[in-house]
Amino acid sequence: MAASAGSLLSVCVLCAAILRTGFGLHTASAVYGETIAIPCGQDIVEGLLFGKWKYEKNDGTAVFVASRSAVKNKFSFDDVPEYNGRLNLSENYTLFISGARISDEKRFVCMLITADNVFEEPTVVKVFKPSSKPEILNQPIFLETGKLNKVGECVSKDSYPDGNITWYRNGKVLEPRDGVVVIQSTKERNATSGLHSVQSSLQYMATKDDIDAEFTCAVTYHMPNGQISTESDLAIFDIYYPTEKVTIQVHSPRNTVKEGDNITLKCIGNGNPPPQEFLFYPPGHDEGIIGSSAYPIIDIRRNASGDYKCSLLNKNMIASTTVTVHYLDLSLTPSGEVTKKVGEALSVSCIPSASKNVSVTWLKNHKILPQPSFKNLQYQDSGLYECETYLLEVDGLRKKETLRLTVEGNPRLKLSKKANSDGKTKTITYEVEGFPKPEVQCTSNGNGGFLNKTEETTLSNGKYSAKIIISPEENVTVVCSAENKLGKEVRFLNVSAKDNNDHAKLIVGIVVGLLLAALVAGLAYWLYMKRSSSASKHVGKELGNTEENKKLEENNHKSEA
Repeated sequence: MAASAGSLLSVCVLCAAILRTGFGLHTASAVYGETIAIPCGQDIVEGLLFGKWKYEKNDGTAVFVASRSAVKNKFSFDDVPEYNGRLNLSENYTLFISGARISDEKRFVCMLITADNVFEEPTVVKVFKPSSKPEILNQPIFLETGKLNKVGECVSKDSYPDGNITWYRNGKVLEPRDGVVVIQSTKERNATSGLHSVQSSLQYMATKDDIDAEFTCAVTYHMPNGQISTESDLAIFDIYYPTEKVTIQVHSPRNTVKEGDNITLKCIGNGNPPPQEFLFYPPGHDEGIIGSSAYPIIDIRRNASGDYKCSLLNKNMIASTTVTVHYLDLSLTPSGEVTKKVGEALSVSCIPSASKNVSVTWLKNHKILPQPSFKNLQYQDSGLYECETYLLEVDGLRKKETLRLTVEGNPRLKLSKKANSDGKTKTITYEVEGFPKPEVQCTSNGNGGFLNKTEETTLSNGKYSAKIIISPEENVTVVCSAENKLGKEVRFLNVSAKDNNDHAKLIVGIVVGLLLAALVAGLAYWLYMKRSSSASKHVGKELGNTEENKKLEENNHKSEA
C-alpha cells in the first residue's frame, strides 16, 4: 500500500496542480519571532492514509518538511536544517513553525494522500516585523528665522517589509516646499536578517509662528491587521528672532485672583533669545522697578488691585494688565457659644462684605433654612447654626461663621395615672420638660426607696417621658421630683388601692340590691292592701271592739316591716 501511494504521489503532480487551480492560494500571516500557524486548508478526506507538508524553492523544487500517518496517528519531520526543532503538526494537519523568520516567507503545500488520489492545498506565508520607535537624532539647540535650519534626522530600524517616514509640525503633515521644507529619505536592508531601516532628514525655515511648535516624525509599516504608524517623541525648539512686542501675563493658582493668593507677573518679549531684564510698574510706581521676567507678589491684598505694566529697560514696548483681587468677609452676630432661657428673644444678623454682590445661606444642623428669627425661644431652637457665603466666580473663596445656640429652662413636671387591665397594678406616667435634661426621681409613702421606671423616651426637644408600674395594697401618694441646675419641681399624685373595676362592681351590686328591695316592698304592699280590704268589712259591725283593732294594727305594722 505504501509503495502504491508513493507511485501515485509521483504520477499525480499534474493532477494536484489542476486541483490547486480551483481553490486558489491561501495566506498565513505571522509576526516576526512568533509562531506561524498554517492550516491545511481542506477538509480531511475519507480513506486518508497520511498527510505531508512541503515548501517550494524559487527554482520550483519541493522540500518536504513534515508528515503524519492517519492510520498509525504518528508524525515525523524531515531533516531540513532551517526547520529543525521549529515544527509541530496537529491532528488536523495544521503546521506550526515557531520563531518566525523573514526566510519563512515561502509557499507551503499541504498534501492529503489516499489510496487513489492526492489532494494539495498551497498557502503563502507572510512574515511581518514592526519597526522600532522612530527617533529624531542630531537636533539643534535652536532654529533661526530667515534661513533653512536642519531640524534633525528621523531614524527607524528593523522592520519588515520596509516602512515610510512622514514629518509633522503641530500634528500636520509637512510637505516638501522649495526653500521652506526640504526632506531627504534613504532605506537600507540587512543582508543577514532581511530587516529594513529607514532614515529621513528635515530642513525647515522657521518663523515666529514656530515658537513652541511641536515637530515629530512617524514611521508607517505593514502588519497582519493592516498599516501601523508609530510616532516619535516631540521636538520643540527655541526660535531666534529679535523682540518686536512685549506682553505681560498674570500667573495665579486659578483663573481669578483672591486675597491671600501668591501670583506672579510675567513680562515676555517675543524675541529670542528673550530679554532677561524688564521694568515693572505696580500701581503708584511711575519710575519702574528693575527685575527679571518674573515679578512675584506674595499674599496679595485687596488694596493691590489695579493696573500693572512692564517694559524693556529702555522703556519701549510697554505692556499692561489689570489685576482684580477678590475678597470676601462675613460678620455673624452673635457667634460662637450662646446660651439663652426659654421664652427669651434673640436677634441674629449675618452681613457679608465682598468684591462682588453675594448672598448668604443659613443652615441648622447642616440643613438649609430661612433667616432665623427668635422672638420666643423654645427648646427646639437649640442647635448649630451656620451662616455661609461664597463668590461663585472665584474658586475657593468661601466663608462660614457658626452659632451654637443652647436654650435652657427650669424643670416642668406632669404626672398621670391609669389602672391596668390585670386589676392589680397601676401605671404612673410622668412627662418632664427642661434643659439641661432634668433628673427625675419618684417615691411613694408605702415604699422607702426610689420607684423603678422604664427607660425615658424623647417626646420632643427638651421633653421626656417615662412610666412607673406599682401594685398598691393600700392608698398611697406618689411623689416625683425633677431637678436640673436651674431649679427643682415636685409633684404629688394620690393612688387608691382599689381598682376602678372594683368600684364598677360595687355600683352594680348596689343597683341590684335596690331593685330586689323594691320588689320585696311592692309584694308587701300588695299583701297589705289585700288584708286591709277584708278587714274593712268588719269594722262597721265591731267598731267598739278595741282588742281586734289593736291586732289589726299589729298586723299592719308587721306587713310594713
